[in-house]
Amino acid sequence: MRTILESRSRWAVLALALLMGAGCEKAPSRWESAQTQTEGKQTSVAQKAVDGGTFNQFFPKQGDGYDIVFKQEKSGFAQASLQQGGKELALFSIFDTESNPDARTKFEGVTDKIAGYPIVTEEAKSLSALVGQRFQVQVRSVDAGFGESDRKAWLEKFDLTGVAELE
Repeated sequence: MRTILESRSRWAVLALALLMGAGCEKAPSRWESAQTQTEGKQTSVAQKAVDGGTFNQFFPKQGDGYDIVFKQEKSGFAQASLQQGGKELALFSIFDTESNPDARTKFEGVTDKIAGYPIVTEEAKSLSALVGQRFQVQVRSVDAGFGESDRKAWLEKFDLTGVAELE
């Protein structure tokens, strides 16, 4: 008799566990959540985007106590760090807007220019130029002492004409 009761108790516990589990929805994992948030959005790089390594030659040259440390290059993008005495002052980048044509819209109607190319200030910490109607060249302050005049001076040190000639 005891064995029958123990058996029924086990079945009752199992049935209860199944019923409780059936009513619970599994929360999406962080990967499933990220997938849902990015579905249908453009995430790829345009096939016509310039290889990031090509941009390196157009960055300012190091010297006078400044080092240019290349941090990242991938299709359509290259980034370097401006450092002095091992301290990072700014980030430089060149981005091929072929992969994101909407990035060009912020330059529409702009009258401020450097070397004939329209420039915009973003987030009070960066200065960008649209070069050749396609490439965004940017200087972004990292150090608080690296101000607007510094960003402008370093943006002028890029070979903007060389960037404009890329196809």
